[in-house]
Amino acid sequence: MSRIARRKESSVLSSAFERAPTQPAEWVIHEFAPAQLPDERHHRRLQIMATAFAQKPTAPIPEACPDLAEAKGAYRFLENDRIVGESLRQAHPQATLHRVRAHPLVLAVQDTTTLNYSTHPKTQGLGPLGSHSPKTIGLLLHSTLAITPTGQPLGFRHNAVRVRRGRGLSATRHQRKLAQKESYKWVESLTACQALAPQCPQTRLVNLTDREGDLYDLFVQALTVPSESRVHRLVRAHQNRKLANPDRPLWQEVGRQPVAASLSVRVGRRGDQPSRIAQLHIRFCRVQLKAPKLKAGQPLIELWAIEAQESSPTPKGAPRISWRLLTTLPVTRAQEAIEKVQWYAQRWQIEVIHKVLKSGCQIEQRQLETAPRLERVLSIDLVVAWRILALCKAARELPDDPISHWLPSAQWQALCAYVYRRTTPPKHIPGVREAVRWIAQLGGFLARKSDGEPGAKTLWRGLHELNAMTNMWQVFQQQERRPSCGQ
Repeated sequence: MSRIARRKESSVLSSAFERAPTQPAEWVIHEFAPAQLPDERHHRRLQIMATAFAQKPTAPIPEACPDLAEAKGAYRFLENDRIVGESLRQAHPQATLHRVRAHPLVLAVQDTTTLNYSTHPKTQGLGPLGSHSPKTIGLLLHSTLAITPTGQPLGFRHNAVRVRRGRGLSATRHQRKLAQKESYKWVESLTACQALAPQCPQTRLVNLTDREGDLYDLFVQALTVPSESRVHRLVRAHQNRKLANPDRPLWQEVGRQPVAASLSVRVGRRGDQPSRIAQLHIRFCRVQLKAPKLKAGQPLIELWAIEAQESSPTPKGAPRISWRLLTTLPVTRAQEAIEKVQWYAQRWQIEVIHKVLKSGCQIEQRQLETAPRLERVLSIDLVVAWRILALCKAARELPDDPISHWLPSAQWQALCAYVYRRTTPPKHIPGVREAVRWIAQLGGFLARKSDGEPGAKTLWRGLHELNAMTNMWQVFQQQERRPSCGQ
């Protein structure tokens, strides 16, 4: 090959690498289309950044961006004070609405996680995360994730980022109104779901929380809104409240009920304890609860109580499962009680997506100078984390769905070319389950018969590897389409 020909080929390869990742993915355009931004150029920049972050979930910003110009553009976007993080986060929930409408029942799971930036002490605008050390600083993220009853993530309905201001506020919590407390985050999530309800009248919404969300005010709010805004609640109880009649504690009354059903549930790995199957005995009854002492004079609330308890854990020494649930939904027979317990078992999806956000998207390793800048990049990483978890769950819930619905053509074609050791794309598009297993194998999944389905961790690692393959695939495809160089 002549010197001129080699120079031409080198130029082709270089330009191909630079151009490959600069087109936004279709799903990114859809998720961020409603974003309120100063001008159209910011829309384009946002889409390019989200696409780059999704292609390399674990990479820092300079590595995720294809070249120096794109990296500089990303930092300028994050440093722009005219772009408000909350406005960015309001775009994705509008796209989520379209998916919610396609289902008769959707669970809106809410929970809080801390984003620890203690290793970045010079970042301005952070607050304390706990009461043990003033050096433990960061942000509080409260999320509401919409999922199907089988756990398929449909997207975020609501996200709120807070900075805790000062310490020692718990001593005056009883003197402050609910709107002035940190626990108001639970009210905001329920309010966001109630605002969604009239827009999807054919979908029943159930707001689901862990024990921290066991608040009397939330039950009152859920029971007193107009029917078109009705959102039911399912909460794991934290308090043993007083009943109206008989005058005995709530869970003593439930414990007096006969066992109505038994249910087997899978319990995830906890520390050194492997995952296992727990056998739960279920009791339920209708109850009328008194208002707490600090709200004396408030009306009684009618709820249904469910107790799902494990009698003898296997193996010995494993913590016994005991779920005590309260719901505004009627529970009049055993199957309805089983259904609510199965819904609650899906609550861990919100914890998984927070893990993807931290370990997969590396949100706590983002090095930016102020809290507002961290909010902006968080608004992008949240959608990327949802997409990774949704793809992981789709492999189980929608195994035959074509992978072309989830990945751009260049990515799934590069994946198939690698798996089949071929230089031409296959005519048959693989299903999601098959493709996800291939991607996970790039991230360390062994795909043995005993391994089950891959998790989000091996998937985000595999996506990072797939991005490099895709870039090279595009280079070769462009080379093949060009006329051959003279000798």
